[in-house]
Amino acid sequence: MAVVDYNKLDLSVPVQAIGIRSQFGPNVIHENLNLELKAGEILGVVGGSGSGKSVLLNTLLGLKKPEAGVVKIFGRNRQNLSKEDLRAFETRVGVLFQGGALFSSLNVRENVMVPLRKHTDLPVPLMRELADMKLNMVGLPPKAATLFPSDLSGGMQKRAGLARALALDPQMLFLDEPTAGLDPIGADAFDDLILELRDALELTVFLVTHDLDTLFKTCDRVAVLVDKHIAIAEPLDKVVKYDHPWVAEYFGGPRSRAAGIKEKQLAGPVRAGKG
Repeated sequence: MAVVDYNKLDLSVPVQAIGIRSQFGPNVIHENLNLELKAGEILGVVGGSGSGKSVLLNTLLGLKKPEAGVVKIFGRNRQNLSKEDLRAFETRVGVLFQGGALFSSLNVRENVMVPLRKHTDLPVPLMRELADMKLNMVGLPPKAATLFPSDLSGGMQKRAGLARALALDPQMLFLDEPTAGLDPIGADAFDDLILELRDALELTVFLVTHDLDTLFKTCDRVAVLVDKHIAIAEPLDKVVKYDHPWVAEYFGGPRSRAAGIKEKQLAGPVRAGKG
């Protein structure tokens, strides 16, 4: 596995987007977008359908190259990194895509072993042991290891995907709609799991979501993606007061009222573990 000298890096800001423009042909998705992901925080990203939340996630991960602007990783321009450095940084990042994105032809244990096979030379028995440890960490029973994705419930698929994202002991997690498709009880349990893992493993989390309960329960800051850029990235009590039609509709609409958003705003976000 490649190694990076972290003494030469800015660990306080693991990821930074500066002046990003993203487009597909003539369709501009982001224009002059700026955002920082701070060490140890859970940053929620919200925006309307088609605003480019997943495109932003893919841009930060290097899966899409921006048409303009710079993405910095620990203070270093991604475009200037060598292949060896990029490979090393890949091991510090875990990703949970929508739906879990598990390989249907592999069982759960084999899915979790995929990053270990790609980035390490560990003996296979040790890989199996590590995979089982990660599955236990995310709350899956031992029998789940030999099941296939089609045998799992939606919540179990999410947890299996999260176990794979944690396989290499990353410093950062990128989560794309992690509670989408889960019932309220399952979503709440998954929120608790994210908080527990962040505190226990000292993770930094980039979380794309539309789930208001998840925002209130887990996020230290919320970034609002509207009008092709990040309009505000602050704690939620400030974000809900931001003067923008989309923000007013999103945080003041019927779903937010049903979720008791006003009461939660006054009480403050629910925190777990610390404090």
